[in-house]
Amino acid sequence: MFQTVPRIPLRDFFRNPEKSGYQLSPSGTFISWLAPFENRMNIHVQDRRDERIMRVTSETARDISGHFWKSDSRIIYVKDFGGDENFHIVAVNINGEDLRDLTPFEGVRAQIIDPLEDFDEFMLVGLNKRNPELFDAYRLNVVSGELTLVAENPGNITGWMTDHKGALRLAIATDGVNTTLLHRANENEEFRHVITTNFKESIDPLFFTFDNAHLYASSNLGRDKSAIVEFDLQTAKERDVLFEHDDVDASTLSYSRKRKVLTSITYTTWKRERVFLDKLAKNLYQRAAARLSGYEVVVADMNRDEDVMLIRTYSDRSLGAYYLFDTKKDKLSKLSDVSPWLNEKDLCEMKPVRYESRDGLTINGYLTLPKLPRNRQARDLPVVINPHGGPWVRDAWGYNPEVQFLANRGYAVLQVNYRGSTGYGRTFWEKGFKQWGRSMQNDLSDGVKWLIEEGIADPKRIAIYGGSYGGYATLAGLAFTPELYACGVDYVGVSNLFTFMNTIPPYWKPYLAMMHEMVGNPEADKDLFHSASPVFHVENIKAPLLVAQGAKDPRVNIEESNQIVEALKKRGIDVPYLVKDNEGHGFRNEENRFEFYGAMEEFLAKYLSDDEEM
Repeated sequence: MFQTVPRIPLRDFFRNPEKSGYQLSPSGTFISWLAPFENRMNIHVQDRRDERIMRVTSETARDISGHFWKSDSRIIYVKDFGGDENFHIVAVNINGEDLRDLTPFEGVRAQIIDPLEDFDEFMLVGLNKRNPELFDAYRLNVVSGELTLVAENPGNITGWMTDHKGALRLAIATDGVNTTLLHRANENEEFRHVITTNFKESIDPLFFTFDNAHLYASSNLGRDKSAIVEFDLQTAKERDVLFEHDDVDASTLSYSRKRKVLTSITYTTWKRERVFLDKLAKNLYQRAAARLSGYEVVVADMNRDEDVMLIRTYSDRSLGAYYLFDTKKDKLSKLSDVSPWLNEKDLCEMKPVRYESRDGLTINGYLTLPKLPRNRQARDLPVVINPHGGPWVRDAWGYNPEVQFLANRGYAVLQVNYRGSTGYGRTFWEKGFKQWGRSMQNDLSDGVKWLIEEGIADPKRIAIYGGSYGGYATLAGLAFTPELYACGVDYVGVSNLFTFMNTIPPYWKPYLAMMHEMVGNPEADKDLFHSASPVFHVENIKAPLLVAQGAKDPRVNIEESNQIVEALKKRGIDVPYLVKDNEGHGFRNEENRFEFYGAMEEFLAKYLSDDEEM
């Protein structure tokens, strides 16, 4: 490949950050962060008064992905085992003592309903230990480990929510396709019906109003794009619309816990946008952002008094840095770069693009071009099409290590928010229903054709790579449009819709009827499932394929990868297969990431190389 910037070592893209995930203790006296210990991300704490640093945890099997403070002396984190996603809640003192698994139940998944930030010793958690398909709500003492049942799930509850006093007062129920909002005035009363909607309509609760009487929510009732609204729990009607956007959904509302005022609304067009609702919040943000020009700025955390803040920066070419902002002193201090070994000047711009699908739909995405010699235009490049997983999420502008790695190796990368992606309204989302391998795949194919028509892509050197649903899209691309791709990389992807639907985790069962409507029913839609499952069409696959899979994946069972690999090997297709026994739905351990992306690098170089550029 033409190389105009340094060839950055693969490990620099996929190694653990130097420091990340900073958090402030409730008083602001202590700062914590995640940093490597024996190649695993562990919690470290610094006392701001004397700058002492203590390593608090010693996890060696898997990284700690996140943590938070319960008090100035106790920290909470979650862990699973080999990627099985049966998360346990763990507490530890800031000196590393009294480390305790608070949910030590084998085969049980814990979820955090509310960390109860205003209560030092308690949090609200959901556990499916009584029934693997259902989560009951418990109040958990993070010091003693005592669990107290607050609400038993009658069989249809998929979500719980507390008010500002920590009382469990809201429940979300489903019959599979209809969603019901339930409410009670206090924990001694029974839940009562508020409103029932089809799952395509949404009134998604965000938090209670500050008098605990009504709700702030993201709602698409009577509209295509979700808006931020105030919702009356007595009349089941919207009291006020705080914000809506013509083109995209609005779903995030922030507030001051101390002052009890709404502060800002964020939404995503091609990048993150915000609307301020509070002068003080706007002023504080602008004071920090003015000193960090050229980067996106996010308030990552703050103390209870809201006078000390953690600020995080990022861009499309940088994981950014963390800063401490003392608002009383108006002092902004840099704590750490996340990946100081990467020089953003050597990385590539991620630019928003749009094109029209074959049926006239506007498709948004992002194109990242490799750096080229000044005298060379971006034409006839090797390309990697990179569909996102989900599929009911969306790609957004920002730093993506996979994209930057591929661009550094000379590939153009196209990320596509195909129909069915969220964030663009209900109509766009619904257009993806029962369209796996059909119009959803056509949107990707139309992106390939757009790149070719624009002259950007070399038609003979186009690959497709994705994880989860993106892995399915990779297999579908090779099976249903074999003429488009020179090779593919499938990372924990679905190959057989029948077996995928029959091996979902037990706690997905309440959503099964909804999935049948969105993806298809293996009984009623047999023809659809057969036609859309790549494993039944391996005779069409001619391009080489690399497959990677975690053995403990609870979402996409390893048999999804085993089936496609076995079928292709019988046909003599080159299909290297990487399986990791200590991973689940994606590779979390650093050494496994290195191995996977190293295999991908060799694989793509083998099948997308141009002898004239070598």
